[in-house]
Amino acid sequence: MRASTRPSARATCAAGALALLLAAQTVCASTAEQPQISPTLRKIAENNSIVLGVRESSVPFSYLDSKQQPIGYSQSIALKIVDEVRRRLQKPHLAVSTVVVTSTNRLSYVVNHQIDLECGSTAHIRDREQLVAFTNSIFDYGIRMVVKRKSGIRNYSDLAGKTVSTTAGTSDEQLIRELSMNQKLDLRIIAARDHAEAFEAVKTGRAVAFVMDDPLLYGKIAQEGAAQRDYVVTGDPLAHEAYACVMRKGDPVFKKLADDVIAGMQRSGEAETLYDTWFMQPIPPDNINLRFPLSPEMRALFANPNERPSEN
Repeated sequence: MRASTRPSARATCAAGALALLLAAQTVCASTAEQPQISPTLRKIAENNSIVLGVRESSVPFSYLDSKQQPIGYSQSIALKIVDEVRRRLQKPHLAVSTVVVTSTNRLSYVVNHQIDLECGSTAHIRDREQLVAFTNSIFDYGIRMVVKRKSGIRNYSDLAGKTVSTTAGTSDEQLIRELSMNQKLDLRIIAARDHAEAFEAVKTGRAVAFVMDDPLLYGKIAQEGAAQRDYVVTGDPLAHEAYACVMRKGDPVFKKLADDVIAGMQRSGEAETLYDTWFMQPIPPDNINLRFPLSPEMRALFANPNERPSEN
């Protein structure tokens, strides 16, 4: 929105300094422009609290530890964004509240202002841009499946007429349903409440395969201890996608704040160190190690931060 071109434009920017702090405005781009207001940061300032959406079992991105506290790779990024919010608002003791969300309700919680930010394992899908806004990408991955090693299943054609599981409300569910239809596989699909339930269907034999993002599959296998050798991730990638943090639409100020934090972590090497912590080292609560090396796609992302949506 343009301000008047009268000589008072510079004074308008100066007079807005207090509002910039309390209402979380950006610095004036020029003397002819009024500051932009961030509805999200204003809400956070008024409530003296930021609300984060977290996941129960998206290991190692966002999940609950033995004390039911959210931890993980994505959660660590969310907390870095919180640090910047505190600095911007000059509220070093800003409270952080968390709300457990699922693949089914996470976007509606953002749209309905129940959470301010969700950093978990949410794919940046172009269709979702109609509902929410996405930050710069935080993780690139492929969609594959986990099966029992002794099953003999190696690719999707081996699934014909069988039961598979996936997690309800994910892009993976849509992809496996499209695959079944397009290749006439006649799959019976279990759309589970969360990743743990979907993997449990394979463990108990109710499904022969769990179709999901490959880092999440490695996370579930790693939780099996000595039994992890009984499972294998297989199949050609159904798609390559990217995770991002999610926020409400129409708030470019808050989006830029989050984007700048993520880009800074990726360019400085902090993101690679964080990756090593969560994907190549033992992680709580059971000291499992995913042993999931940094891919060329992730190295490219860290070198060139971007917000490109997934292309299925």
